Order: sequence, then structure tokens, then C-alpha cells
Amino acid sequence: MKSKKNQRPVTPLLAADTIIELEGEEEQPGIVLIERKNPPYGWAIPGGFVDVGETVEQAAVREAKEEVCLDVKLECLLGLYSDPRRDPRGHTVTAVYIAHAKGKPQAADDARNVAVFNINTVPAELAFDHNKVLQDYWYYKKTGKVKPLSWDNH
Repeated sequence: MKSKKNQRPVTPLLAADTIIELEGEEEQPGIVLIERKNPPYGWAIPGGFVDVGETVEQAAVREAKEEVCLDVKLECLLGLYSDPRRDPRGHTVTAVYIAHAKGKPQAADDARNVAVFNINTVPAELAFDHNKVLQDYWYYKKTGKVKPLSWDNH
């Protein structure tokens, strides 16, 4: 949708989130989640908005460093999440990466708290659509495949 002739289209905001697997964790990998300091409150995958002039990958690495004080190594792109209802603040599309890191995460920037969870200890209610994102992540870890697309094109 264009607001006026020859102007840029109005588009969703772009974010990058990173599921951080801590190296050295036993059995199933432990993943880092933050408790958000700002609305919408709740536990979430570390991430944030892409700045003008940076790639989505650079934003994912930067946001991990800013929110949990970890230097991450991106492994792969899990998927893009674009449901207009996924963020109550407005339409935001996020690229979700899987990454590895070493060290002890520390809450910083927009994180009130940080903790490491496994599939059995993740909080039931997460911010945004992160329940769905983590279901897709566990599927990927179990099968080595990303989940098939499930969207309504009507």
C-alpha cells in the first residue's frame, strides 16, 4: 500500500530474534530466554528491531549481545514469522535464527531477567508468538527439518 504517489510503501517493522543454545549444556540444549522489562511483558526469545544500515543477521547478533551479553554464532534461519497479530504493538515481521554461544547470560538492555530453559521447563505463556516459534524449533531439533508452511492464502 502506498500512502501517496511516488512515496515509499507503508510496510511492517522488521525484527530479528535468536534462539541461543548454550554450548556445554547436557543432553538437550539449554536455550536462553529473557523476561521482558517493557510491554508486552513475559518471557521471550532475545531479539529486537533491525536498524537502518545493518543486515538482519547483524541485528540478531547485536540484539543477543545487548540483551543477554553473549557473543553468538548464527547456525541457521529457523523461519520468518509475519502474522500481523503476532505483536500487540503493531505489525512486525521477525526472522528467527538458531545460534550457539558460550558463557553465562546476563540480563541487560530490555531484559528484566534471563534464564536457561529446556523443552520441559519453558514457561507455558510466552510473549508474542514465541510459543509457536519454540514449537517449530523443537520440531527442527527432533527432525532436522523446518516445519511445513502453514498459512491461509484466502
